[in-house]
Amino acid sequence: MTVQQEAVSGTGAGVPLEVWIDQDLCTGDGICAQYAPEVFELDIDGLAYVKSADDELLTEPGVTTPVPLPLLTDVVASANECPGDCIHVRRVADGVEVYGPDAD
Repeated sequence: MTVQQEAVSGTGAGVPLEVWIDQDLCTGDGICAQYAPEVFELDIDGLAYVKSADDELLTEPGVTTPVPLPLLTDVVASANECPGDCIHVRRVADGVEVYGPDAD
């Protein structure tokens, strides 16, 4: 089952998802920005942050941004490959993490 099929079947995309980065754990490798530059960007401080739907860098700690379904696979790959284990993808409705270090 692909990430998108899994999302539609219950983990996520039929259900809105959001992503956030814990900058305290970010190593600044930039892998997330390589996988999903529409969602992640490194700031001048060398840490990764999420971006809003209109491409604004969101630097407030704990801020989330929606995960667009076409980018779900890239966002999940970012979470899986992140050396700092700092990318968290959760369902908007109940806040349950579905991808990332705290996912079941």
